[in-house]
Amino acid sequence: MHRQRCTRIIATLGPSSNTVDMIRKLSDAGADVFRLNMSHGAHKDVAALHGMIREVEQQTGRPIGILADLQGPKLRIGAFENDKVTLQEGQKFTLDMDKAPGSAARVELPHLEIFEAVQPGTHLLLDDGKIRLMIDKVSPEVIETTVVVGGPLSNRKGVNVPNAILPLAALTEKDRRDLGFVLDLGVDWVALSFVQRPEDVREAREIIGDRAAILSKLEKPSALYALDEIIAQSDAVMVARGDMGVELPMEEVPPKQKKIIRHARRAGKSVVVATQMLESMINSPVPTRAEVSDVANAVFDGADAIMLSAESAAGSYPLEAVSTMDRIATRTESEPSYRRALRQEETKLESTSADALSAAASQVALTIKAKTIVTYTGSGSTARRASRERPVTPMLVLTPNLETARRLTLFWGLNCVHTADAVNFQDMIDKACDMCLEYGFARENDYIVIMAGMPFGTPGKTNVLRIARVQADHQES
Repeated sequence: MHRQRCTRIIATLGPSSNTVDMIRKLSDAGADVFRLNMSHGAHKDVAALHGMIREVEQQTGRPIGILADLQGPKLRIGAFENDKVTLQEGQKFTLDMDKAPGSAARVELPHLEIFEAVQPGTHLLLDDGKIRLMIDKVSPEVIETTVVVGGPLSNRKGVNVPNAILPLAALTEKDRRDLGFVLDLGVDWVALSFVQRPEDVREAREIIGDRAAILSKLEKPSALYALDEIIAQSDAVMVARGDMGVELPMEEVPPKQKKIIRHARRAGKSVVVATQMLESMINSPVPTRAEVSDVANAVFDGADAIMLSAESAAGSYPLEAVSTMDRIATRTESEPSYRRALRQEETKLESTSADALSAAASQVALTIKAKTIVTYTGSGSTARRASRERPVTPMLVLTPNLETARRLTLFWGLNCVHTADAVNFQDMIDKACDMCLEYGFARENDYIVIMAGMPFGTPGKTNVLRIARVQADHQES
């Protein structure tokens, strides 16, 4: 039950990891949350993976989070007459609404939203930024450009529009179908792709309600214009460096990553770093030294979670990738400089008893050398407050709500147990001590710090901070 690291690991499932046996191995190796990529696979395949994860959860007794990642709007050019052309630097190239097969002079761009958002002097990027076009002239259905960076271009390659907020619907029709399906399955988190505005999150929230938590993927530079507002509307955010690295100069991505982590931590929201973290391990059993440093830097920055994509979904070494990420995070967190880095960023406390007690619990536990901070929670709010304080003392979360336990797997340092709620004050102390003994969080005569709300079973009522000493037959408090 007790992870030796606080940073959580998300592993994407796919052809390399689509059996109960492999999912169990990935969980044992360190995966806390499993990602279902809705861009790939039919609904029946997604349902099968969901069932396998829940089977592993039953086997291990450890709550496991499931994240369904919606595809989002995909912007692509049309097809070419001969499937492929080569664009030369300095040549003219046109994008239009004509469905006719393209040539080296033009191609279809079936996205009216782009025509409405761009203007002369700005750039269009094709094929993950390999092709760069400068816009010369825009009319309602024609964009005339000059090729700045040329090269081969084939059918239906992706289009990126840097620094433009496109008037796209937050959820495509496919997303809406997928969303209804995964909500009925009972996933814990839904990831929204290509979030640009706070309104995108609010639109999804109207559909999702409280059936799942929302993670907003920040992969468009335009999202940074409303960063704090998007964070406020979300339950968590992701630094999705794939498309962000296409639309921004590559040297701008690390500072933006640090900015997003900093703002999310201040707001007390979970933040995930993703994309190409151990990319070479798709085909190699060991990562590059640069990848190891990349993972470690995300941990040093205080990210709640780090994510594997193709490495665990389609790579040749999914188990090794998770194990490697686990070792890197564990070793990084053991560095004294890690704690110093965490203390540099202060969270904004609200003037509530819950926030005051969460901050106090961390300090009290450190002062008396308590072995564990035990948090009772129903909705998860008490545990999230405790997590954002980044305490040195390990945290054990006790909740009667299995859905809450699963959602909390995405938050830094929280070890969750699904158990019945306390019925009275003494039961609160007894249960906390018993659970610490059972799961190895404390031994006899150790001190623990307990946070809870009274009356029990009332959400959002964190108003008790208690110190207890663990005894084998009885507990002193």
